[in-house]
Amino acid sequence: MHILIIDDEKVFLDTIITRLRMRGIVVDGVDSGAKALEAMRGRAYDAVILDVSMPGMDGVATLQELKKINSGVPVIMLTGHATLETADKGMQLGAYDYMLKPCPIDELLDKVSEAIQRSKGGEAG
Repeated sequence: MHILIIDDEKVFLDTIITRLRMRGIVVDGVDSGAKALEAMRGRAYDAVILDVSMPGMDGVATLQELKKINSGVPVIMLTGHATLETADKGMQLGAYDYMLKPCPIDELLDKVSEAIQRSKGGEAG
């Protein structure tokens, strides 16, 4: 499993990368939408974890551009302050799901695994 994580909060990004790597997952982390697009153009990812609130290109705009590069990659959107409007917009643009930060790492990993299974045509679980 190879995951791309996009979050401008360095402490959160470093923490989630460390915790996922401890579970044997290959993880790349970037702190902006522009860097995410660059990473997506250079590598195939099984899933993306994307923060909604970022300076510059926000999560919704980043999601739109990521889906142009790889429409099939499942994207889990994260935010510390969710609104139904933002969640709905992300889902309309093709996000797999939406989670509130901070979220337990096991729940996030379960959601990512489920998303990857479904994107590959398998059953979740």
